[in-house]
Amino acid sequence: MSAPASDWADLAAPSLADLERLAEAAFAALPDEFRRLCEGLVIQIDDFPDDETLKHMECESDFDLLGLFRGRSLAQGEVGAQTGQFPNMVWLYRRPILDFWADQEDTLGAVVTHVLVHEIGHHFGLSDEDMAAIEEAAG
Repeated sequence: MSAPASDWADLAAPSLADLERLAEAAFAALPDEFRRLCEGLVIQIDDFPDDETLKHMECESDFDLLGLFRGRSLAQGEVGAQTGQFPNMVWLYRRPILDFWADQEDTLGAVVTHVLVHEIGHHFGLSDEDMAAIEEAAG
């Protein structure tokens, strides 16, 4: 059931700060043991991926990438083991996430949780099944 038009008339699209709060809440809802393993992981919210990322990921449009993990996965060895190595980072891209959400029946919070878990899952080298179980535990 949709909200009455008057409920939506004064709402603005979620900002970068709004998406950051959703990502923080989604992260806080993840299982404790999963979050402990994420120590040092940086979560960044941007409107879109940069041009270099879009080219590297072979994206056809600015809206093709919802999130991205960059760094050294736990399967590759300890993070920060090399001098000058950047921290592991997860980017969530606001505009592609909002566009994806518009075509879904899920809440925006559920979409943000899904993207966050998927990208953190790359950090751990998890399977799609493992990530689905973590999402379910967070839900």
